[in-house]
Amino acid sequence: MVNSITNKSVLVTKASSEETLLTPRFYTTDFEEMANLDISSNIEEIKAINEEFRVDYNQHHFIRDKEFVQSWKHFDKKTKALFIEFLERSCTAEFSGFLLYKELSRNLKTTNPLLAEGFAFMSRDEARHAGFLNKAMSDFNLTLDLGFLTKSRKYTFFAPKFIFYATYLSEKIGYWRYITIYRHLEKNPNSRVYPLFRFFESWCQDENRHGDFFAAVMKSQPQLLNDWKAKLWCRFFLLSVFATMYLNDLQRSEFYASIGLDTRKFDIHVIRKTNQSSGRLFPIILNVDHIHFFEYLEMCAQANLELIKLNTLKEVNIFIFLKKIPHYIILISYLVKLFLLQPIDCQQNWDKVY
Repeated sequence: MVNSITNKSVLVTKASSEETLLTPRFYTTDFEEMANLDISSNIEEIKAINEEFRVDYNQHHFIRDKEFVQSWKHFDKKTKALFIEFLERSCTAEFSGFLLYKELSRNLKTTNPLLAEGFAFMSRDEARHAGFLNKAMSDFNLTLDLGFLTKSRKYTFFAPKFIFYATYLSEKIGYWRYITIYRHLEKNPNSRVYPLFRFFESWCQDENRHGDFFAAVMKSQPQLLNDWKAKLWCRFFLLSVFATMYLNDLQRSEFYASIGLDTRKFDIHVIRKTNQSSGRLFPIILNVDHIHFFEYLEMCAQANLELIKLNTLKEVNIFIFLKKIPHYIILISYLVKLFLLQPIDCQQNWDKVY
């Protein structure tokens, strides 16, 4: 860590927190394959979304106002730590999106300029989000070293089709998370203990437009949506995104409690809404109304919490590993059960989708 003096207070530049399976990840892909995509079958919709990006509705939105200019020393140590972790994880996730979209734009500029333009606009948005979150961290005398993150973080390779599934869902679930928090705090202003949340209404529209861009590109690639393999991948990525969010959030229920939210109710609402939104694009969605769906998801979360507790024990590694085995078995077995639940065919069950 590097310390620097700013306004007579110590501003700590933080490299990053320890990476785990559930931390925000940095991605790369096959840029040549992406550049060679034929998007002609849905080019008008992609052009229309790029025009929306060009308008730049949030150009003047992410500006800190006088409400930020105050001391946050009234936050107790525990609440401060919860907010710092939330800001750090959110900033890392947004910055990850910025890096991926920036690289896609740079590599596709000459070979697929329309896609490159869309990715450039999205990288602009994500950079604003990350910068705004990082500036918020400075209210707690911290800032993330984004340059260090760029160089030091491990990059996970995803084939283009997996990038489409994963980023479409991450943008749509981001929309529902932001708008749900915003609407909750709009109704309960006493719980809005930090001004960042006032920005979520317009912020979430960036996420929604990004998701629409990926949806438009996927529509131009029928093989991603129309055959049996596509159905399996849609099912897999829906479950992966929902389970990751649920397991992550249950670890951090105290943060949501600090803004007056019940973590389980919040996640269940977001999962239902994201699943429903996905039905407008995906051929199948998960049956989240199945009697066992959230029961199985809760079993996964409880097993994950036990694994986290075991990580805090000061024992010989082999003994900790042996204690972890039954919890890994529970976690994996219930994820498999969730995957095997009969999904909903969106074409045959419009009443369950809309």
